[in-house]
Amino acid sequence: MGRRYLDGDSVMFTKKDFCLVDAKLYDGTVIEDLEPRRLFPVSGRTKYITLLDSTGKEQAIIRDVMTLMPESKDVILDCLDEYYLIPKITALLSVFDKKGTLKWTVETDCGIVEFQIRNRHTDIKVLYDGRVLVRDTNDNRYEIVNHNDLDKHSKMLLNNEL
Repeated sequence: MGRRYLDGDSVMFTKKDFCLVDAKLYDGTVIEDLEPRRLFPVSGRTKYITLLDSTGKEQAIIRDVMTLMPESKDVILDCLDEYYLIPKITALLSVFDKKGTLKWTVETDCGIVEFQIRNRHTDIKVLYDGRVLVRDTNDNRYEIVNHNDLDKHSKMLLNNEL
């Protein structure tokens, strides 16, 4: 059996639970308890979303969430936002280098956080669209939505580490 792709108005999604959705297809078929997951979590934020059943088996793929009807699009995006919750860094308050380990104090959309980074070359990634992904020593992830939008002090601290 080939892959089933869902796009446009061929499907209607309804939220069932925390990160679960039900899909009602145009032909009347209902698929319950699906978990939306990104096939490309870093680069494909709204494209190629796999829908997994309770056993982890892929039931369908959404090629592009933006083609769905508005209500269905919102349901899928809400589930993805909950599952892939990554605090957004809004300001860098301080950065200290102690024997090769960086200690960052940052302001995020979830409050002020302190964490350590082992390797600035592998744990701080600047992406083509201005985003910066940061991974700390506990494997937590943080995101700077656009490093160009940071305040002057934050930009200076970040640029020293890139």
